[in-house]
Amino acid sequence: MSMKASMIIDKDFKIGEVDSRIYGSFIEHLGRAVYGGIYEPGHPQADEQGFRADVLELVKGLDVPIVRYPGGNFVSGYNWEDGIGPLDKRKKRLDLAWRTIEPNLVGLNEFMDWCRKANTEAMMAVNLGTRGPDEARDIIEYTNINGGTYWSDLRISHGYKAPHNIKTWCLGNEMDGPWQTGSKTAAEYGRTACETAKVMKWVDPSIELVACGSSSLLMPTFPDWEATVLEHTYDHVDYISLHQYYGNRDKDSANFLAQSMGMDQFIHTVISTADYVQAKKRGKKKINLSFDEWNVWYHSNDADRKIEPWSIAPPQLEDIYNHEDALLVGCMLISMLKRADRVKMACLAQLVNVIAPIMTANGGAAWKQTIYYPYMHASVFGRGTVLVPLIKSPKYDAKDYTDVPYLEAVAVHNEDNSEVTIFAVNRHLEEALPLELDLRSFGECRVIEHIVLENDDLKASNTIDAQDRVKPHTGGNAAISSNSQIQAILGKASWNVIRLKLA
Repeated sequence: MSMKASMIIDKDFKIGEVDSRIYGSFIEHLGRAVYGGIYEPGHPQADEQGFRADVLELVKGLDVPIVRYPGGNFVSGYNWEDGIGPLDKRKKRLDLAWRTIEPNLVGLNEFMDWCRKANTEAMMAVNLGTRGPDEARDIIEYTNINGGTYWSDLRISHGYKAPHNIKTWCLGNEMDGPWQTGSKTAAEYGRTACETAKVMKWVDPSIELVACGSSSLLMPTFPDWEATVLEHTYDHVDYISLHQYYGNRDKDSANFLAQSMGMDQFIHTVISTADYVQAKKRGKKKINLSFDEWNVWYHSNDADRKIEPWSIAPPQLEDIYNHEDALLVGCMLISMLKRADRVKMACLAQLVNVIAPIMTANGGAAWKQTIYYPYMHASVFGRGTVLVPLIKSPKYDAKDYTDVPYLEAVAVHNEDNSEVTIFAVNRHLEEALPLELDLRSFGECRVIEHIVLENDDLKASNTIDAQDRVKPHTGGNAAISSNSQIQAILGKASWNVIRLKLA
């Protein structure tokens, strides 16, 4: 087998525009995401509201456009009214989702303040587990109406004269899951979501709504769940959600790096199901996809089983990510970009401490995990139009998938900046992969930089004592061999960002 790959891109062969919200993230009231993560009064770097400035800087480095909140499984038992008003009057509550105590020191208004500091928007979730349309119409009146009504005037009395104008809302979370407080059948959820969507859009017709899809592609009800839910909600919602996590429990790295092929298939199936419902309804509206939970998650499973119940902000779901995890995160980002015509929002779950690109020590440092880098590169450089990648690559067979291409890649054309960025993963664990890029329709170009994330140890990770063990360098070797032909060597098991300036 000759290890060589090629990729042709043409500026007229477009997949779709990147909606910047594809680079969203997620903060749930879970573990140390809020308390000890974004919020830690008394920390040397805490601001006047208790938000950690060091964490805010790392979040800003990711250029996160939207953050889902407050859950997650947490939202299905959450009363949002517990998190508003004077701090000293707020109730401590049992959180059944994660078996902890929620002190409600951070609630809706504080989170919106944090969003403004982080230069991001909120994707707010409503509780359709223990509650329904009544609560949903109240919260949107509180957040989005100017004043002159009970809930909007209450917000003003809490010190927020201007409405928050939250434009993106999730109708519950993972309602198909038996672990969910108030889980439902597809028909039960579809009816509740439909009625909730109606009242929310009656209060504010400008909002966009996300209906719950399956909790993962392994759910026994997938994709029948999506078909039933959309038959009920098609006229009232704009997105259907997807959730998927991957792990390397078998310690089979080649198979682990192939998992994004399952993500490709998941996306394809959900699009097909949404389009089937549109056809059945004789509808004009395309339902787009919100991949609002995705990541690698498996390292912390054993530790989480040992946590004492009913404590406040214990260290839950604190995966320490390694180099191969970053490679799969890169592949997952490429998967979503390859369907940028329909995947319009996505949330890396989560943002801080809980299966997160950013880790903190209580009272101490904050640092970047390995997965921070591909996420940051995609968010910062992956804005524009995704182009159809015509790829030839050698392939391998893994345990779960056959014909896995060693090259996983996509290209984004940013016309405003006259730039093309190639994101590429070499899945080969032993050998470098020579890559020939053909930008035939673009004419002359030059290489701005070739960023590489690589490490001889697939299991290398960044910790509080070794925060830079895995980090990118700009020592890649991409070079122009003629006007629009670029040659590059992609190191073994590497994530690559090749940035090109067009003449």
